[in-house]
Amino acid sequence: MTAGKGRGRPLALLAICAILSSCGGPEAPPSTVADACMMQQEKPRWFAAMRNTEDKWGVPVAVQLATIARESSFRADARPTKRVGSGLFSRDVPLSSAYGYAQAIDGTWQGYVSETGRRGADRDDFSDSSDFIGWYMSSNARVNGVPVTDAYNQYLAYHEGKAGYARGSYRRKSWLPGVARDVQNWAAIYQKQLMTCPSY
Repeated sequence: MTAGKGRGRPLALLAICAILSSCGGPEAPPSTVADACMMQQEKPRWFAAMRNTEDKWGVPVAVQLATIARESSFRADARPTKRVGSGLFSRDVPLSSAYGYAQAIDGTWQGYVSETGRRGADRDDFSDSSDFIGWYMSSNARVNGVPVTDAYNQYLAYHEGKAGYARGSYRRKSWLPGVARDVQNWAAIYQKQLMTCPSY
């Protein structure tokens, strides 16, 4: 191997990594979360996964999009944290075990893996997170009678848990219905946008 060839290969590998966004780091979020058609152009594999989820579990792509947008802003490595301390000694500490696109907590994710048999599923994988949302909302439809198209009540149950939703725990959180309405509104916006996407 000549010196010239040796120098060119690392640069080529770096270029491939930059294009694929798959060399060690999480996949970048879409450039916008306000335009479903643009997101589809940028992330066609994501939309293929969400359509598979809709076919399998019945949860519309628009409801999945609105839920993921609210939960993680489409960040694969999202975690809820709180800043503690001050100055040099400040740090972020986790608020819960929620992680990934769908912000699934450890116990619920393990329930999903156990029930579906998807042992290799990862919370920072978009396809797996989409399937998790489909599984969870489909289960909520069976347990609590909430249609999978009802983004408002599905989000309340997603946030509070199916048992918490059944108890009405969200009624003690004055801010939560507003968040659920925001998810509902964005699901409606995404649905209208998807109807106009040329390649959807």
